[in-house]
Amino acid sequence: MELQLLIDKWDEIKEIVTKETETSVIAFNTWLKPLEIYDIVDDTVYIIYSEDSESRMIALIEKKYKLIFKNVIKDITGNRYDIKIILPDEALNINSSHKTNKNINNNDNNYINNNNYIDSNLNPKYTFSTFVVGGNNKFAQGTAYTVAEAPGEVCNPLFICGGPGLGKTHLMHAIGNQIMENDNNMKVLYVTAEEFTNEVIECIKNSRNKQNNDMTYFREKYRNADVLMIDDIQFFVNKESSQDEFFNTFNKLHTSGKQIIISSDKMPNEIEGFDDRYITRFEQGITAEIKIPDYETRVAIIRNKIENKNAYFPDDVIDYIATNIKSNIRSIEGAINKLIAYSNLENTDITIDNAKDLLDSIISPEKPKEITPQLIIEVVCEHYGVTIDQLISKNRSQNIIRPRHVAMYLCTQETDCSQDTIAKLLDRKDHSTIINARDNIIERLKTDSELQNQIDTIKKKIYSN
Repeated sequence: MELQLLIDKWDEIKEIVTKETETSVIAFNTWLKPLEIYDIVDDTVYIIYSEDSESRMIALIEKKYKLIFKNVIKDITGNRYDIKIILPDEALNINSSHKTNKNINNNDNNYINNNNYIDSNLNPKYTFSTFVVGGNNKFAQGTAYTVAEAPGEVCNPLFICGGPGLGKTHLMHAIGNQIMENDNNMKVLYVTAEEFTNEVIECIKNSRNKQNNDMTYFREKYRNADVLMIDDIQFFVNKESSQDEFFNTFNKLHTSGKQIIISSDKMPNEIEGFDDRYITRFEQGITAEIKIPDYETRVAIIRNKIENKNAYFPDDVIDYIATNIKSNIRSIEGAINKLIAYSNLENTDITIDNAKDLLDSIISPEKPKEITPQLIIEVVCEHYGVTIDQLISKNRSQNIIRPRHVAMYLCTQETDCSQDTIAKLLDRKDHSTIINARDNIIERLKTDSELQNQIDTIKKKIYSN
């Protein structure tokens, strides 16, 4: 069997590729060492790159090594295969009848080969040991670990919230991986709210066929889980069918003592578009917030990631990244990957000068954020789901009037622009319209707590990095 032949000879193949491409030790550790044979499907050999990365990084590896891998594999098997390098998350989408699975990650834990693990959608790279703990996430990490050690017994549901790129998804996968390591018979299921919604839509589409059992299978899949994790729950906003299915699934699992873990970019009481029955259920467990990491934590994250990639950054480069990328760990990782790629491709050391040069598009040194009426209008439109054309039109429907008045109010409160300037920007005759809208919102805020929450949320978006 050629798949087994490639697995057995994989170290030898990488050694040949290394010699023929004159790859340095650092480049080998970065590009070739993390590569593992995953499967052969039709005429394609799938190779997994087990390090954290992005598709553009995979493209660089393919550009440098794809042809030589083709030739070496042809010499060994006698067949010419196409080569496809993928990330671990992509492996589950490959239509394979004989997946090896043990190569999804360079990890020999027995639970990797368990069918429950394969069906769980977990990324084995995200564990508690690779999660850097700081003051911004200590409570969230501790609560998550408690859940992993005693699922369904405490902290149920666990609601993890925080901005994008701060580690919510990593923590959810870490919980699932820990649970599976403790008991590989547990049925753990991780899914994004978008994937859940797409499944609901597909079931509804197929429901016209009376013989179709998709919805029955869908409900059994989710309601028979021991641990259900839904990522980015805010995606359910204004999606009534998905909310209903999740609500019934939530009740069934919670009543049965099964563990539920939810993540969102907002606190439960800040999520708009959900009935109170959802919010009360979210809040009946524990809410753990992940905040923006402080400088020391960012330094620790950078050191951890470059160590895992067998790379070296001078202290001034680490300080430069930690000082200038504050709000998003994904951006930190993107900066690290970009520098390592440059170092390997150019066969040169990383210095503060080339770091500043290369990261110019990622890093914007701290400047006071300019709040303009244009920015406010864009954020208000995005929040309420209306277009700028609708906002400045003569439309008098309630779903347009409120966003319009909120935009006018915020422009007067958050900028130094004159009321006449704001009126022109919003295609109004004069400043009197702006004053009336402002006063209307001020009056409503005295009694309308929902409006207050909406404006607070919009202001957070306006001032977020």
